[in-house]
Amino acid sequence: MVGAARPDTDADGVDGGVGKTALMVAAARAIETHRPDPLAQDAYAEHFVRAAAASAGWPVRPHQVPDGEANPLWGRFGRYFGLRTRVLDDYLLRSVRAGARQVVLLGAGLDSRAFRLDWPPGCVVFEVDRAGVLAFKHDVLDGLSAEPRTTRIPVPMDLRDDWVGALTDAGFDSAAPSVWLVEGLLFYLPEAAETYLIDTVDRLSTEGSALAYEVKIDMQVRAYRSNPLYASTKQQIGVDLPGLFDEGPRPDSVGALAGRGWSTVVHTPFDFSRQHGRGPVPEENDALAGNRWVFATRTGSSTGAAPA
Repeated sequence: MVGAARPDTDADGVDGGVGKTALMVAAARAIETHRPDPLAQDAYAEHFVRAAAASAGWPVRPHQVPDGEANPLWGRFGRYFGLRTRVLDDYLLRSVRAGARQVVLLGAGLDSRAFRLDWPPGCVVFEVDRAGVLAFKHDVLDGLSAEPRTTRIPVPMDLRDDWVGALTDAGFDSAAPSVWLVEGLLFYLPEAAETYLIDTVDRLSTEGSALAYEVKIDMQVRAYRSNPLYASTKQQIGVDLPGLFDEGPRPDSVGALAGRGWSTVVHTPFDFSRQHGRGPVPEENDALAGNRWVFATRTGSSTGAAPA
């Protein structure tokens, strides 16, 4: 089991704690969608934000953002989430078009990729998250009469419980190539939990499988609290992100994967800002400087080829 992932603080599993960060990312995706030069588009994101009491008053359009692009949260941080969405969208689609057909979203949150991406025939998207989060998402999407663009299988299971058994019961086949996405989750997990998750993905992945995840290599939580980017999340929406991050040492997950037959590539977000011509750029005392996006492929197949 993943272990001590932080629980939500509200009964519905969406409006508090880590669940509130999912709403923050949804708001950022909504704003990105309506920018004149969007990196990613998510027509469902603003509906998630409006449906939750905690976020009903948050901006979902660029003109609603105080100070516009100069706003640390909805400007720079929002651009970060828009860039991350685009990069991971591209990675998943590249992976399944190369042959994998199972997509597993661990800690899926308010991810709407099953509904908005152009999946090739035969794909199955498994969404693993707490029952309350998936129920909230289902209610919003059902209210919009949204239809998934591929087979979507929700797996209502807390990652601290037997999510492997639940995933297998839902039809996941460990003998077939799969693509795993762990987006915005590992920051909150202690070392042992991250190690368990990576070990489990390795155990369930055959040759041709792919994995993308995000880590922070520098967890100086006290220093982050005074950073304008993280201070703005607390001031504007009441989310103390550094307070949610685990302060313990981080495992060498990249090294562990490389030692087990995975080909790994590690990027900074700024690599993709340069590639796409927009997104956050490095700053002095940058809170994003320690963020890394990891792309790994099981040796023996081109499936999930990592971004250059």
